[in-house]
Amino acid sequence: MDPQNLTHVSEFHLMSLSDDPDLQPVLFGMFMSMYLVTVLGNLLIILAVSSDSHLHTPMYFFLSNLSLADICFTSTTVPKMIVNIQTQSRAISYVGCLTQMSFYLIFACMDDMLLTVMAYDRFVAICHPLRYPVIMNPRLCGFLVLVSFFISLFESQLHNLIALQFTTFKDVEISNFFCDPSQVLSLSCSHSFTNNLVMYFVGAIYGFLPLLGILFSYYKIVSSILRIPSSGGKYKAFSTCGSHLAVVCLFYATAIGVYLGSVVSHSSRKGAVASVMYTVVTPMLNPFIYSLRNRDIKSTLKRLLSRIV
Repeated sequence: MDPQNLTHVSEFHLMSLSDDPDLQPVLFGMFMSMYLVTVLGNLLIILAVSSDSHLHTPMYFFLSNLSLADICFTSTTVPKMIVNIQTQSRAISYVGCLTQMSFYLIFACMDDMLLTVMAYDRFVAICHPLRYPVIMNPRLCGFLVLVSFFISLFESQLHNLIALQFTTFKDVEISNFFCDPSQVLSLSCSHSFTNNLVMYFVGAIYGFLPLLGILFSYYKIVSSILRIPSSGGKYKAFSTCGSHLAVVCLFYATAIGVYLGSVVSHSSRKGAVASVMYTVVTPMLNPFIYSLRNRDIKSTLKRLLSRIV
């Protein structure tokens, strides 16, 4: 298509994961089930933390906020995909695309920031156990969550302000099942070096600094654990951050895997399928990781289920 014919874009077309009509009911059922499991699992975590006074601690406070962010994160992409599969439509309006992109960036960054805050919480709990109640007081915990949200909001709006400057597009076909910011950027005919530099710089800062904070926290944690004389004490100390470490590895492994896959593979459909791991599978698995590895969560969930039954 000629760029000047796309000066005023009213809608984009999202990629379908499969063009086979026989696979559409299967995809609809699979993603609907995964979405419901994600929402229900994370809601159960939030309900368990809010209903049990023994779980009113900084670690579980951050966990409930992470579960809420996961619900919102997966809700920015999966419902639209499910509707598109059901209606056999791939269209999304220009405003709808920018809105989806905005919320996607907010909650993706929120996940990243909360994982960093949770790493700091584990660092204080293991390296400064006697001062933990004083340092991780309710005021600081609330402040850290608010700062995480406003940082995520700032990054999202900065990307949107730059995206709004794009007036011409090469195409309306987005090579993913949602409005991936990098895909929207690649469709623009505007090759502003400043805009691209700002977007990639901000993305690198928001991706690199939280990871650096997590790595530093776990460096201090491992150093403290190695100084514990008994093996039982080492295991007990490390078990308190085992679930968080598993979620961090899953989050960054899938994100880096999607990025590397998009660079190595020239198939846009393979890249879209890989994005499913990051946007759908990871938020669905987080509640299982925390509930299966955490005795307090498991016992609280059992009590809640026994009341319901």
